[in-house]
Amino acid sequence: MLVPVVLFTLIALSLALIVEPRLASAVRSGSLQRPEIRMSIVINAPIASVWEIAADVQRQPEWMHEMKRVEMITPGPIRVGSRGSATVRIFGISTTDDVVITRLEPPHAFGIRHEGRFTGEGLLLFSATPEGGTLINWTEYLRPPLFATIGGFVQRPILGAIFRSDLRHLKRLVEAG
Repeated sequence: MLVPVVLFTLIALSLALIVEPRLASAVRSGSLQRPEIRMSIVINAPIASVWEIAADVQRQPEWMHEMKRVEMITPGPIRVGSRGSATVRIFGISTTDDVVITRLEPPHAFGIRHEGRFTGEGLLLFSATPEGGTLINWTEYLRPPLFATIGGFVQRPILGAIFRSDLRHLKRLVEAG
């Protein structure tokens, strides 16, 4: 039984070593779009109310259920350049997500750069709807530590489902207000 598992692992690793550089090159050249995760939601609340909860880093574990703990490392009010660290757990696997705030334009934009084991960027854009609600467009790009391009494409549907669930949690939290 061990021999087929080892053989399968060696074949998969060999394929990954061949495919990864080609995928990465296609992404760099623009012939293949990088594996970003894009999602959106409309929340039936004014933009200021949505921003107040969504951009409050200390409250993010209330609606990002994979985020178990968050701590701001940079003292004082949050600003561009502020650093934080979060414990994130997905499918029972915990990791530390060190982040830097890269964009802070209340109440319209909140951006971060991931600098932990998984690197990348995240951006939440908020806009008022004609009905008085708030549209959130969220883009996340995460690169795993090994086989970053292949991993990005493999994880995209899984993380996309998790992040869309987070947005639904945020919607319920804000609308229950």
